[in-house]
Formats: sequence, C-alpha cells, structure tokens
Amino acid sequence: MGMLALCVFAVVFNYISTSKEVCTNALLPGAKGDQGAIGEVGEEGKLGKNGPPGLSGVLGEMGLVGEVGHTGKMGPIGERGIKGDPGYIGLAGFKGKPGTTCDCGRYRKVVGQLDVNVGKLRNAVKFLKNVILGLKETEERYYLLVKESKRFGEASMNCKLRGGTLAMPKTSDTNQLMAEYVSQAGLMRVYIGVQAQSNDTDGTSRHAFADSSPLQGFTAWSQEEELNPPVSPPKNSSCVELLSSGTWSHVECEAAMFFICEFPKSRRRGAGAGGGGGGGRGRGTPAPVPS
Repeated sequence: MGMLALCVFAVVFNYISTSKEVCTNALLPGAKGDQGAIGEVGEEGKLGKNGPPGLSGVLGEMGLVGEVGHTGKMGPIGERGIKGDPGYIGLAGFKGKPGTTCDCGRYRKVVGQLDVNVGKLRNAVKFLKNVILGLKETEERYYLLVKESKRFGEASMNCKLRGGTLAMPKTSDTNQLMAEYVSQAGLMRVYIGVQAQSNDTDGTSRHAFADSSPLQGFTAWSQEEELNPPVSPPKNSSCVELLSSGTWSHVECEAAMFFICEFPKSRRRGAGAGGGGGGGRGRGTPAPVPS
C-alpha cells in the first residue's frame, strides 16, 4: 500500500514537470460583458477662458421710437437777430370822444417866455465858454488853453485831474483850430498829447497820442522834422509841441510851457434810442465846464 502511493506520487510529479503549461497566480481577463446603464449627469465644470470674438452679425431691424426724454436745462441766450421788416399798417381806430375846451392862450404865453429864457441862457453859456473861460469847441470836444507853465508829465496829469487829456490833433481841422487858439493867445508853442514810444524792430521810434492810439493818416511835422526825422529821439526829447504856425516839433519833456487840454462832450441819455423816426444820435450836450 505504501509502495502504491509512492508510485502514484512519482507519476503525478513527472507529469507536472513535463507539462508545457505553467501555473501562475496571474488572473486572465474574461470575456467582454454587456454595456452598463448610463450614469447620472455630473456637476457643472469651471468657466473656461473667453474665446476669440466672432464675426459681426447681420444688422438688425430699426427699433421703435423711444419715449420723449425729460426737458433739459435752458441754454445760453443767443445773439440778437436781425431787425425784421415793418408790419402791415393796422386798421384805423374808432373816433374818439370830443375834447374839452382849453384856454391855450395862457399856456402859449408861458411856453413863449420859456423859449426866450432858454435863448438867453444859451447865450450866457456861450459867453462863459468863449469869453470868460476861452474855450474852443468842435462837434465832439472842448479845448482849453491852460496858461500854467508845466513839464510834459505835469501837464498830462493836470489835464487828467480836470477830467480830460492833453489835446490830440487827429485831423487837419482840429490841428488848425488849436493853432489859431495858440496864435490868438499870443503864444508861440504849447504841449500837445503826442509822444514818442518805444522803438520798433527796425530801430525807428513810434509816436502815439495821449490815449495810446497810433498816429494814422494826419500828421503835421515841421519841414525840418520831415527832412531829418530822428531815428530814435532821446528819452528826454520824446515829447511834441504845437507851434502857432500849426506844425509839430520834438521838444524836451522837462521844458516848462503852457498846454491845451481836451474834454469830450457828453451825450444826451436815450439819444438814438428812438424818436424822430431816424434813430440818429442827438447833438452832444456840454460836459461839466473844466475848472
């Protein structure tokens, strides 16, 4: 019995050792099974990066007109427009009630006496201006010859304190009026409101009136000044004098001499605002008499 078991063991061992199949612990895959059921939807993933812009779409149809917006703030006032054409003549009004009888003779007498008094007053004012004060006048200005010897700067300040400026002969008529004024007073020369200013780029001097306006058009330089004009007069000789002959000449500003002041005539209030149909400006009324 023991020998039989030993022989069986030997035969089995020999079979195993000669067999080509090797026994291992590896699991071999089985046959493919059936498809399983679809799983549940997973959670939404994170937002990815923006992709490149797409092509422009087709222009859509125009939308409906929106509602009227709120009223905005009032804008600035525009410029004044051109005066329109006159309107049509209106219909005649109804006939008025008859007026009461007026005793106009008495009022006419009062008005006539007022006209006489106004005429006398005008003559008195004219006498005061021309005889006592010795004023000369044009349509727009008064001229006063001040017989006080002063240097140019002092004369200019004196005219300003009186309410005017040194006289500026900007026209031939005004220059002739001032020259006759000087001659009738028995004088030879006076200061006027003309002075040389700073040099121009070419080195020549530029003259200006007392109101800083440049000399344009009319000048009355003497023949000597025109033949030999100073390229740049010295600072102390930059002032100008008016001779009784009506010509101008340079003079030292430190020289003391008489001078002429000018004063503008004031305008009546409301002149040119209407009335008379012409809309023109009324004649100037005298400014306060210079002291």
